Amino acid sequence: MAKTIPLELIEKLPKTDLHVHLDGSLRLKTILDLADKQKVELPSYDEDGLREAMNLGKNCGTLVEYLKAFDVTLRVMQTEESLTRIAYELAEDAAKENVRYMEVRYAPMLHTQRGLSLTRVVEAVLSGLRAAQKEHRIESNLIICGIRNVSAASSLEMAELAVAYKNRGVVGFDLAGAEYDHPAKHHKNAFQLVRDNNINVTIHAGEAYGPESIAQAVHVCGAHRIGHGCRLREDGDLLHYLNDHRIPLECCPSSNVQTGAVRDLATHPLKLYANLGLRVTVNTDNRLVTDTSVSRELWLCHTQMGLGLDDLKQIITSGFKSAFLPFHVKQQYLRSVTAELKAFTEEALPDAKA
Repeated sequence: MAKTIPLELIEKLPKTDLHVHLDGSLRLKTILDLADKQKVELPSYDEDGLREAMNLGKNCGTLVEYLKAFDVTLRVMQTEESLTRIAYELAEDAAKENVRYMEVRYAPMLHTQRGLSLTRVVEAVLSGLRAAQKEHRIESNLIICGIRNVSAASSLEMAELAVAYKNRGVVGFDLAGAEYDHPAKHHKNAFQLVRDNNINVTIHAGEAYGPESIAQAVHVCGAHRIGHGCRLREDGDLLHYLNDHRIPLECCPSSNVQTGAVRDLATHPLKLYANLGLRVTVNTDNRLVTDTSVSRELWLCHTQMGLGLDDLKQIITSGFKSAFLPFHVKQQYLRSVTAELKAFTEEALPDAKA
């Protein structure tokens, strides 16, 4: 009988989180504390009530329903102090489960309701991430997001911000938000600008819409990575194109079940993608809204999809290969991580309980 890998062991493995939203990854206690200090209205003023009101970790049925939780988190993310604290705590939480490298994404335009300038929004988050890097030895960079269901002009503004902060903590540009009926091609000017400036591109695609959305992300907008990509399996030709060109998938299994993109973890296409050799990475999406961690997502891939220790090691390695980092920095990570992973073997696992 195959041995079961305990969650505690997965927590010890070095990892990446390449797809994590700042505004979906707060601590509940922090939301309550910040709301109290800022006199912000919440649907509930205790952790259990807030958990219920925000549907944390529960199936929402659609991406649009899932995104409603962000109405709550954004209320307490309108000051420099709150943004710095939230960024620091996210990195601290990730470091506790041995995430070595993280790319945090968010749309600065959503944090200007109380008058903060876009540059201050970026600086505040970078300040929190840098403090965590010093204290917890986790390297983090930023990905700036445009929003599909907001105007193309605002996406262009976010792209300009990404260009301004290239080599200053921002490593990529993304398009997030409601996917259905909001095609990425409407934001092509933003993508043209970031590509003209040699900035990495990742796009949410193939989650709430079909493989055409993924094709558009790659061929029209020049995506170097795809966020989610659940529906890639519906187009075999496109699937092999992504595989042949080593375009990574930022898979977020639990989140995909929550939004109704897949029925359940057992039928998630991640295992198929991994078996076919696609560059699959496993990520949290939103630590709070999905109530998860990278270790838990990998553990679910093991317990619900049947992936073994070697499969998990491959996924972890793919995370470092797919990072928006300079080639030589990636090489250094890969050398040290590969050596660490070698120490974890099937023989060292505890025996499976009968």
